[in-house]
Amino acid sequence: MKKITRRYFNKLMGTFSAVSALETLSGGPALLLAAERRVVVVGGGFGGATTAKYLRLIDPHLQVTLVEPKRNYFTCPFSNLVLGGLKQMGELTHSYEKLKWKYGINVVHVAASRIEWTSKKVVLQDGKSIHYDRVIVAPGVDMRFDLIENYGPDDVESMPHAWKGHFSTLRLRQQIESMPDGGTVLICPPNLPYRCPPGPYERASLVAHYLSQHKPRSKILILDAKEQFPKQALFSAGWEELYGHMIEWFNGSAGGQILHVDAKGMAVETEFGRENGNVINLIPAQWAGRIARDSGLVDESGWCPVDQRTFESTRHSGIHVIGDAAIAGAMPKSGFSANNQAKVTAVAVIALLNEREPSSASMANTCYSFLAPDYAISVSAVYQLSGRDIVKVKGSGGVSPPDVDLSVRRAEAIYAQGWYDSITHDMFG
Repeated sequence: MKKITRRYFNKLMGTFSAVSALETLSGGPALLLAAERRVVVVGGGFGGATTAKYLRLIDPHLQVTLVEPKRNYFTCPFSNLVLGGLKQMGELTHSYEKLKWKYGINVVHVAASRIEWTSKKVVLQDGKSIHYDRVIVAPGVDMRFDLIENYGPDDVESMPHAWKGHFSTLRLRQQIESMPDGGTVLICPPNLPYRCPPGPYERASLVAHYLSQHKPRSKILILDAKEQFPKQALFSAGWEELYGHMIEWFNGSAGGQILHVDAKGMAVETEFGRENGNVINLIPAQWAGRIARDSGLVDESGWCPVDQRTFESTRHSGIHVIGDAAIAGAMPKSGFSANNQAKVTAVAVIALLNEREPSSASMANTCYSFLAPDYAISVSAVYQLSGRDIVKVKGSGGVSPPDVDLSVRRAEAIYAQGWYDSITHDMFG
């Protein structure tokens, strides 16, 4: 078994690649600061907040405006711990105040309506506009309510997806707390691509943890549109070890594909019949956030094609798209991916504003998943540009080893908390 040392942990975290974009600057030609240049960042999540901060770190003379309607950001990472009763929502709440006073970013708490690329301005919902030299769009995802019969936005109250944090997460938590012992929780993940591929299975694990403590006769059925899922062998082994037969998983060909919803009757229909649940966590298919769709940045897939070296849109020049909304080759849609893409994009934007050729940088992703409070697993990889596409570096990363002492799982749970604290400080601190 590979010993988990601090060095090994840092490799998993991809710390070397998280700062690779800045290292690129230090080894290249002297940077000519882009005085009085204006960059607007739309969206204040893992991608947007990080980009805004690093633009100012690289070039303090740059005028950076962050457009984000919410005054506080609620992270989706670690929200499953709220569902499991292990954290409170306040622990996942982050303010934009430090970005304002420490880094000099102009934070505008109004939603963006559209981007007018011909006149280079971001139009806000209050009718005002912000002009830019370059704009970075980090819109996240929206739910698709058009792919399942009889399912729409009004059904989220009774069948919360809890895939965008805060209110929906709290609603799902309340439903789990209120269900009777011996009840059934249905978790229904969509087909790929979607935000945080292992997230539904971590969710099943932590809901199972709560139920095992408080409602031990209950069951969790995962009705999955996919045929397989990330870290499947590790999840399956952990479920059996920790929860016995409480969790059952059905893939798409075994009745996991949701065809019809009966929100009032708290049931879903598959080709194998009707399944009732006391709690139904239906996670819809997703696409790029509305501002990207309304601004003509998506293709027929519903996602945003970009030059994967600079994340500049291939549909409209001067606009960069990062994070979950972007088509980023082999990189998954995750907070860590968005954070890495943000730094690469910040460097690229500074280079382009100074009429320099942007360089290529390596990126990384590490994803931790809790199965219990002191039991976590992970997957990691390093990525680089090959031709026009971001690809996984051969031999990089990997998944947590199977069949290890529980001390390894406990160590990864500690590392996971360290990862969360580190990345949120990197975004907002």
